[in-house]
Amino acid sequence: MDLLDIFTNRILIIGLVAWALAQIIKIPVEYILKRRWDWALLLRAGGMPSSHTALITSITHLIGLSVGFGSALFALSFVLAMIVVYDATGIRRQAGKHAEIINTIISDLAHGHPLRQEELREVLGHTPLEAITGVLFGLIIAQAGWYLWG
Repeated sequence: MDLLDIFTNRILIIGLVAWALAQIIKIPVEYILKRRWDWALLLRAGGMPSSHTALITSITHLIGLSVGFGSALFALSFVLAMIVVYDATGIRRQAGKHAEIINTIISDLAHGHPLRQEELREVLGHTPLEAITGVLFGLIIAQAGWYLWG
């Protein structure tokens, strides 16, 4: 096995394509929802769809197609996918809510004062809809990539 095989690993490449497309799609979705262009979404966590769930779902699906849905490798990937989606919608989402509350407290304390406080990022995690959309997006890209590459 050669280290350069990583550049021909279709499971990895298709997974990264799903992740990249999900990141890119966040920009027009943000514009449609909030009427503003936010190019920083290309490099940030959060937003619609979840690129984390698109990545892990596409790789998990491709592993199932490649080595079988009954394989130990698919089982490991599936459990990892469950953890990633749980983290995206649970822990990171709660951290975002905490940041929102802290920002409100800072704003209330500093109201009327020239003191400028740096705000915490509030969009760290994903809503369940964003995660489900990421899962579906990952499955679609994985299936399309599998047949196109195949």
